[in-house]
Amino acid sequence: MKRNVSKAWLGLSAGIVALGLTACSDESSGEEKESAEFNSEGLPIVEEDGFTLEFVSPKAPLAPDFDEMVIFDWLEEDTNITIDWTNIPADAYEERKNLMLAGGELPDAFYNASFSDNDLVTYGQNGTIIPLEDLIEEYAPNLSARMEERPELRSVVTAPDGHIYSLPSAEEAGIGDFPNFLSINTKWLDELGLDMPKTLDEYGDVLRAFRDEDPNNTGKNDTIPLSFMYNFWTGNMGDLYASFGVPNNPDYRIVRDGEVLFTAVQPEFKEATAYFHEWVEEGLIDEESFTHDVSQYFAKGKTEDARLGSYIWWETEEIVGPDRAGDYALLGPLEGPNGHHMVGRANASDMGRGAFVITSANENPEITMRWVDQLYDPEMSAQINWGPEDDVFERDENGTLVWAELEEGVSMGEYRQLVAPNGPSVILAEHFGTVVEMDPRAKQRLLDIEEHYEPYAVDEKYPNIFFEPEELQRINRLQTDILNVVEEKQALWLMNGGVEEEWDDFVEQLNQMGLEELMEIYQDGYDRFYENQ
Repeated sequence: MKRNVSKAWLGLSAGIVALGLTACSDESSGEEKESAEFNSEGLPIVEEDGFTLEFVSPKAPLAPDFDEMVIFDWLEEDTNITIDWTNIPADAYEERKNLMLAGGELPDAFYNASFSDNDLVTYGQNGTIIPLEDLIEEYAPNLSARMEERPELRSVVTAPDGHIYSLPSAEEAGIGDFPNFLSINTKWLDELGLDMPKTLDEYGDVLRAFRDEDPNNTGKNDTIPLSFMYNFWTGNMGDLYASFGVPNNPDYRIVRDGEVLFTAVQPEFKEATAYFHEWVEEGLIDEESFTHDVSQYFAKGKTEDARLGSYIWWETEEIVGPDRAGDYALLGPLEGPNGHHMVGRANASDMGRGAFVITSANENPEITMRWVDQLYDPEMSAQINWGPEDDVFERDENGTLVWAELEEGVSMGEYRQLVAPNGPSVILAEHFGTVVEMDPRAKQRLLDIEEHYEPYAVDEKYPNIFFEPEELQRINRLQTDILNVVEEKQALWLMNGGVEEEWDDFVEQLNQMGLEELMEIYQDGYDRFYENQ
């Protein structure tokens, strides 16, 4: 959107909506609230200076507070609306969000809200967050246009009761299925005279050489053969488990021949866990993989002397930096001890819900909807996702946003955290090349997927299903405790061993906790989803 798009909006008629003295009921307090006067079309949204909305949002580890981001300065200038931001580090956001919701200390809206389906249904039906479908129809022409172009967007955000409690985010780049790229230090391979491994056992031998043969020539025992992010959305070891025939993911949920399976009770999972425990015991796997955060993980790739032999992430440069990226290459799926050669697909979708919710404390939901709708202009969506024009982007002769050259030594992945807030936005496949140039990293990722991963990818994954309220209540009751047990046990077994001895009791414990009921819900939802296609 930036300046020229804003001026285009200014050319629209500015119909003043006579809501300045219209009272609306505040069900939580029983008091009458007065909403402000605003323009139903065009910009600014409000004429009177000093209008403020209070938003709460998580932020990425490297991101500044959002009131320091230029893209929101532009929006304030265009709309005449100031956002009073409360930014919470991503790893603390869920707890803080839940405390706010439980205590009734509500902002006007949660931005990049990360509301689960259970949150949306629970807080939507009890009135903590408000239905948005009428506001979308009347005050969100950009979002309405995107929903007309992709009717499934409306389906994704519509709850089983027919209401829309949250706004969508979407990026149709086609890269979300494969978040775990395995990189290996080819400079070290050359230094030690080793070939690129093709099997899991060969890879283990390479990691032993990285551990023992001082490939970085420091004379110290300072190498890290393999590191990853345990059960993180990217950088996890799920595709190493695929070498045993059971691609794993943080949900522990896959689909095989139409059957929904819980990976952590499959015999292949037990075999893989025992195998990789040996790697931990031998010092091939960084034990901090189970505890470090993203910033600590990134730092391991940027030490003065290279220390990482191999790592899992979705982009090479983010871990080791652009100056060292050429020393690494992608390692595709490895053939396992029993001949399995596959890679899983993440249970992800190009379209998501829960990106933005408006609370019952908001006295001006119409104005809030008008503000957030600016983000669904395709140009603005691009800049919300990747960063602003005249910084990350410039324009070509056709007016398309194209990528500006970054300063030498700057990683786009890390820089993006500094300038792009992410959040409610929609970038459709047809916007690439017309509105915005595809991220060069995404282009490369598509090529890498085509070469290294797609030929070995399983066909099925679990779709994005909005369950019935009763089902969500049962999932919420069962799943958290089950996943907590599984995550803790898997980590303990990988670090300390014991999976063979404890396996039967572990499976029985999960069944007693309701695993079979949980998987029945997921299977019913899966069957219903495809019956309705």
